[in-house]
Amino acid sequence: MINNTLNKDKGVNLAVVSIHGVVSVLGILENALVLWVLGFRLRRKTVTAVWVLNLALSDFLTTLTLPLFTHYLSMNHSWELGGALCAAQASIFFLNMFVSAFLLAVISLDRCLLVTKPVWTQNHRNVSAAWKICGLGWAWAAVNAFPYFIFRSVVEKQDRRKLCYHNFALYSSSGTLHTDCKVRQAATAVSKILLAFVVPLVIIAISYTIIVLHLRARRKRLESRRLGASKPKSSKFFRSLSLSREKNTTQHSQSFMKMVVSVIATFILCWVPYHVFCLLEVTAQYKTDIVNLVEVSLPVATTFSFLNPVLNPIIYTFSCPNFSTRIRQSLEAVFEGLVEEAGPLVRVTQSIRKNSLFLSSPSSPSVSRIRRISQGTSISDFKSSPINEGKRDDKM
Repeated sequence: MINNTLNKDKGVNLAVVSIHGVVSVLGILENALVLWVLGFRLRRKTVTAVWVLNLALSDFLTTLTLPLFTHYLSMNHSWELGGALCAAQASIFFLNMFVSAFLLAVISLDRCLLVTKPVWTQNHRNVSAAWKICGLGWAWAAVNAFPYFIFRSVVEKQDRRKLCYHNFALYSSSGTLHTDCKVRQAATAVSKILLAFVVPLVIIAISYTIIVLHLRARRKRLESRRLGASKPKSSKFFRSLSLSREKNTTQHSQSFMKMVVSVIATFILCWVPYHVFCLLEVTAQYKTDIVNLVEVSLPVATTFSFLNPVLNPIIYTFSCPNFSTRIRQSLEAVFEGLVEEAGPLVRVTQSIRKNSLFLSSPSSPSVSRIRRISQGTSISDFKSSPINEGKRDDKM
């Protein structure tokens, strides 16, 4: 790379700089908006909101470094911002890579546990535990990103331009310089493709395979029960509430599942080229015929990976049910629809079931009033009633 010369096509270079500039501004605004809505405007924090909030925070930090990379391109591919910003930009880039992979794996495991162990998750799954897991993920990512911080420096090329890249010759003696460079380059390339790509993808694949198999088995059991179960007339009202609850929960679950699958697919598409050419870069030490391919393709693959934090906010928004209606109402409603884990009807139905004896007393609210609540016309009245007093769900 020290010997690599600059592309002399000014039109192409100007187009690349312009695209990077637009993507930088768009990415910062998108992720800042997501953080503002989920962090400050969301009335009720849920476990799902914590996952998405941390993903957005990681993406926001990465997009903040995009203007630095755009400046590098605009200066004829020369890093004129100093060694400190060079190390900071690389550290945040790799931090985002490890955090995103970690959180996507955790979200997949969370979905798997919700489906296969509903009772256990009801007792142990809460916002506090989600924040602790996210803190562990950030610490784990920081440890893995540390080598890219200490081995990042600015090197002057033969044509006087400055290159901000890995310098594995640092902290090495002259006798072991050649060996150290090879070992460090191979170790970092293999570790990041394993820890930030392969292992998370294996966890994701296993989790969703278990989910599909479990849901398929559950569907068969429900169908067999429906065929053999009797339908007493006295429970018609509660059956209708139960069906409405299942429909409401399924809608939110499907919207979040669609968002997760889209984010995972985007993560794979954006990062596969980068990891492939990082491995080819290591191989190029022994196969010199692919050096030119790596020199040209690796910067392009790196640019492609920067699209991941820019595309994620778009996926969050468009995965929300009833997007067109909600976006006209408020951006807050968009993200509440995305991270909502149980609608009002679920809480109403749960309260009705827990207080079935109370409903039969003379002082209990009438069935007609409950029916109006289930239709969404008097939720506020119900929240102030004795049934729901002190029973707000703090776990979600």
